Amino acid sequence: MGSRLYTRSIVAFTSSTPVTVCPPALATLDERTDQSLGVQSVCRTLADANATLERFTWLGDQLAAAVWTRDTDVAETAYDHPGHHTLSCYLDGGYRTERQKIPGFGAPRRLCALPGDHESRWWVRGHMHFMHLYFMPEHFTRRAVVELDREPRELTLADRTYFEDPRIAELCQSLAMLPWDGADERLRANEIAHEVLSLLLRGQSTRRENAQLKGGLSASTRRRLRDYIAANLTEPLTLGELSNVACLSEFHLARMFRTSFGMPPHAWIAQQRIDRARVLLQTTAMPLEQVAALCGYANGSHFSHRFRAAVGASPLAFKRAMAPF
Repeated sequence: MGSRLYTRSIVAFTSSTPVTVCPPALATLDERTDQSLGVQSVCRTLADANATLERFTWLGDQLAAAVWTRDTDVAETAYDHPGHHTLSCYLDGGYRTERQKIPGFGAPRRLCALPGDHESRWWVRGHMHFMHLYFMPEHFTRRAVVELDREPRELTLADRTYFEDPRIAELCQSLAMLPWDGADERLRANEIAHEVLSLLLRGQSTRRENAQLKGGLSASTRRRLRDYIAANLTEPLTLGELSNVACLSEFHLARMFRTSFGMPPHAWIAQQRIDRARVLLQTTAMPLEQVAALCGYANGSHFSHRFRAAVGASPLAFKRAMAPF
């Protein structure tokens, strides 16, 4: 079937419950999703199937969330290699919706994990109200290395239908109930989404079939580099320093680092600085200049610029949004 989208309605939507896509939400969807998620995205398939998009937002860090409603007698919908991962959580209904060739039906708090390279066909019947979290395969990259000490090439999101995880379901429901209009609210939603991704990595990841692990760094070298970077994050690190730690030439380290960490050294180090800044802003009362220094930024202005570019909000806005009620 290739990479072509396929959506077919078997019975027309009932005239008593017309389903239309909300124009404001669709306008937001049209402007950005095709570029960021691709024209084969799950949300594009749903929009073409006349599902109602209640809300859609970008949460920062290339994460997106949406709340959908579908009401129909019966329809068949298919996803074909959407290119991005999707986590679906039923908020209401779904009792007569099923994935073809896989036993089970939807229900509130049931979850589906759909990897970017999956293909699936669904019979959709009756009422469905559900939330989607969209994220890219690259979101597992840093987590695989930092949280599980695994190479990103080894793991991907497992294809799971109607599984149950109370904590993930609770977080998805909280995300769906949050207002997404303001920067502070989106930051809170971003934090929830990242927690969901960590739980998915630990509980719903699987080893890639035919994973090619040649050409990367050994596990001990990865750990040595990771520890060295963390211990010297306040300093202006160089490729030469890292190559000495790894006992490799600069050329070979740059190539092998990207293979094993999923990104080049400069991008990895930049992300570690942002990650440390997030933690310090959320857990301490340090002034911004001190946070900047501890994360290796030249000054507070440089720190604010980099943080806003990565997170989508200033350090002060992030700190305010993450403060306890």
